[in-house]
Amino acid sequence: MTFGPPSASDVCCGSRALGLVVALSLAILAAPLATAAQQPGKVPRIGVLSVFSPQGPSPADGLRRGLRELGYVEGRNINVEWRLVDGRVERYPDLAAELVRLKVDVIVAGGDSPVSAARKATRTIPIVMVHATDPVESGFAASLARPGGNITGLSTQSTELVGKRLQLLREAVPNVSRMVVLLDPKFPGSRQQAMEAELAAPSLGLQLRLMEARSQDELESSFSAMARQGAGAALVLGSGLFFSHRALIAEAAVKSRLATMCMTRAYAEARCLISYGASFTDLYRRAAYFVDRILKGAKPADLPVEQPTKFELVINLETAKALGLTIPQSLLLRADLVIH
Repeated sequence: MTFGPPSASDVCCGSRALGLVVALSLAILAAPLATAAQQPGKVPRIGVLSVFSPQGPSPADGLRRGLRELGYVEGRNINVEWRLVDGRVERYPDLAAELVRLKVDVIVAGGDSPVSAARKATRTIPIVMVHATDPVESGFAASLARPGGNITGLSTQSTELVGKRLQLLREAVPNVSRMVVLLDPKFPGSRQQAMEAELAAPSLGLQLRLMEARSQDELESSFSAMARQGAGAALVLGSGLFFSHRALIAEAAVKSRLATMCMTRAYAEARCLISYGASFTDLYRRAAYFVDRILKGAKPADLPVEQPTKFELVINLETAKALGLTIPQSLLLRADLVIH
């Protein structure tokens, strides 16, 4: 048998065989990597600090809806740790610390008090504020355009809306000229809002008196004190304490024959006369956008704080009837919701 140089067909077949062996070897080596890449990644976990329960028709349910619109399904590709204060605002610091221990990826804080508690608990975990009164004034953000630090989210523009609220209250009770501004001095931004009210009052022909309430007991006594001083209406500023006791405020105001203008729809639903402010449901829904951006790698410091785009005027006619008031038709026609 003689051996000559390989033919072209032998070379071709040998090359194909060698290529097949190399391809099979690479496939075997790559198989573990492909398997690892197909394994599901870590499911992100967010924590929520709020006075609102996510159950039923609640503003906090807006967060769930917003997350679903962005492709997140609770319990499947995102986990949510809800921490609610149930009227006990003093629990915020402990609940914020608990979320930090759980090593959540993002904390959603539903107001000034929970934002403040979360900020004290961590300077590294991103915080999304849902309805902060004045983020810059409160020290939560360096500026609205570039907040810096680990906090971003949404503001309610509450300070800017003080004059509008006084104007609407003046329309509802045109014969009243003496009003009280009720504030919680411990609540961030209250002093600034009170100053805005005092600046707006003269052009509306109003005489204002400031009154402070730091506890439930002071709240209960404040309305009878307003009536004794001859006030006919009250502008109730934002406060976690006030929100938790909004039904008490509504009841005390009716008992003292005082018309009330409050910050959000939940107050009017609790039988305060009028509320005007940003839609909290819409704010919670928009908060999901910030959560999504942060989970995808964005830094809170670089995400501009947003202002609300939807506002609600709510009038409670049942309360008006109890106070013996007739709300002008022009005001009723502008209301987003009239409660009968």
